[in-house]
Amino acid sequence: MPPRTVVIGVDSSTQSTKAAVTDTETGELLAVGRAPHVVTGEGGARETDPEVWWLALCDAVAAGLKESGLSPSSVVGIAVAGQQHGLVTLDRAGRPLRPALLWNDTRSAPQAAALVAELGGPEAWTARTGTVPVASMTATKWRWLRENDPSNAEATASVRLPHDFLTERLAGVAATDPGDASGTCWYSTATGAYDPDLLERLGLSVSMLPEVAATGGTRIGSLTDSAAEALGLPAGIAVAAGTGDNMSAAVGLGLGGAGLLDHPVLSLGTSGTVFAASRTRPASTALSGFAGADGTYLPLACTLNCTLAVDKVASLLGLHRDDATPGGEAVLLPYLDGERTPDLPTSSGLLTGLRHDTTPQQLLGAAYEGAAFTVLRALDELLLACGLDPADPEVAGRPLRLIGGGAQGRTWVETVRRLSGRPLIVPGSGELVALGAAALAASAAGGGDPVAVAARWNEKSEDAELPASERDTETWERIGSVRDRASEPLLGG
Repeated sequence: MPPRTVVIGVDSSTQSTKAAVTDTETGELLAVGRAPHVVTGEGGARETDPEVWWLALCDAVAAGLKESGLSPSSVVGIAVAGQQHGLVTLDRAGRPLRPALLWNDTRSAPQAAALVAELGGPEAWTARTGTVPVASMTATKWRWLRENDPSNAEATASVRLPHDFLTERLAGVAATDPGDASGTCWYSTATGAYDPDLLERLGLSVSMLPEVAATGGTRIGSLTDSAAEALGLPAGIAVAAGTGDNMSAAVGLGLGGAGLLDHPVLSLGTSGTVFAASRTRPASTALSGFAGADGTYLPLACTLNCTLAVDKVASLLGLHRDDATPGGEAVLLPYLDGERTPDLPTSSGLLTGLRHDTTPQQLLGAAYEGAAFTVLRALDELLLACGLDPADPEVAGRPLRLIGGGAQGRTWVETVRRLSGRPLIVPGSGELVALGAAALAASAAGGGDPVAVAARWNEKSEDAELPASERDTETWERIGSVRDRASEPLLGG
C-alpha cells in the first residue's frame, strides 16, 4: 500500500485560523488545528495586524499535524482561503505598514457612496465589476485610507487581500485568484482582469497588486525554505493560489463547473450569506456578483449581522442561545454592526411590537427571525441572477444547503426552515471553507479540477436532509412590513 499523502487547507477567518489536514485520496478530515485572532476597534472600526494571521497559521498547522500523528513528509500541498475584502498594505520589504482594515469595518461608507456616484450609479458598477461598492469592499477602504491615513497610504508599495498576504508568505509569489479579486471592486468580472480605469480613479497601479491566477487551484509556486521552517513542513510542496472564504466553501460543497450549478447555499456565521455557483454572469445591483474559484460565477448576498448579533441579544437577555421561541408580535432587526444588505452601514438594531405578555424567549426568537429574514430575502434575487424563476416549482423545490456555525444550532435550523418553506440539507462535511482550501491544494498538487476533487470526497459525506415545512408567511410578512416601513433615520442609517 502506498504511503498516505495529505494536503492542508487553511481557513483564515475573522476570528481564527483553522488548518485541516486532509487525505488527498478520500477527503477524510484527519485533524484540524486552530489558533485565535485578535480583532480591535470601536464603533465602525475593525482591524487586525496581518502578522497575527501568519503566526496563527503557523500555530494551527503545527497543531493539526500533531493531532493527525502524521509525519510532515506526508504533506504534498497547501492552500489558504481567507476572509474577503480586507485591506493589507505593505512596504517595499513586504512588511505590513498598519493593521489591516477588515471586511466588517464600516468607516468607509462615505467613500463607498462617493465612488458609486463618481462612476454614474450602481448599474455602472455592476456592469464593470459585478458589484456595487459598499463599506465592506476593498476599494472603499483604500480610498478611506488615502483620505484618513495619507502617510501610510503614500508609503504603500503593495496592496493585498488577507489570503493574498498569507499565500505570498508561503510561496514568495504575489498571487491571487479571480474569486477573491472580484471582491475588491477594482477587478472586472466582465473582462476577467483588473480594470485600469478604476485603478486610476483609486490611485493604484497594477504593479501594486498580485497577479491573478487562472483558478484558486492553480499552482502558483512552492513552499519556500523560510516558510517551511516556520511551518515545520517540507520545502517545495505545492502552494495553490487559494481564494476567498465564500468561494472556498462553494468548492468544499462541490459547487461549480464540475459539480452542482445554481443550487443555493445559506451560510450562518459572523455574517449571513446566500450564494450559488452559476455559469450566468450576475447583473443585479442587489448582489455581489463575484467570480468563483473555478472559472464560474458566484453571485452572493451578505449580511453583517448573523450569529454574533443573535448571541449578543441572548447575552443581554441572560438566555442560552437555544432558549428561544417564535417571536409572536415582536419584530427585532438585529443590525447591531450596521448592515450591508440592505446597505445601511450606520444602522442600529430596531425592536418593535412589544406587548405586556412578550417573553424574553420571544425576543430572542425575534432576533433569530430578523437575522434569518434579512439573508433569506435576498434568495429570490440570487435565483434571478442565476437566470432562474423563483416561482418555478422545480426551482422553489431545490433544497437550501445550510452551512456555517449556525447550521449546527437547532434554533437556527428551525428558524430558516420555517421562514423559507424549503427543504434543507445540512452537509455532513465539517469545516467547508478549510475543506475547499484542501481541494484547491490537492488540485495544485496534481489532483485535477478542485470542484471535481471535492465532489468525489463528498460522495462519502453523510448529509442531514430535512423536508420542507409549511412556510410561516404571517411572520415573514410582519417582518417585511416593519423593514419596508422603517425609515433610515429610524434604523440609524
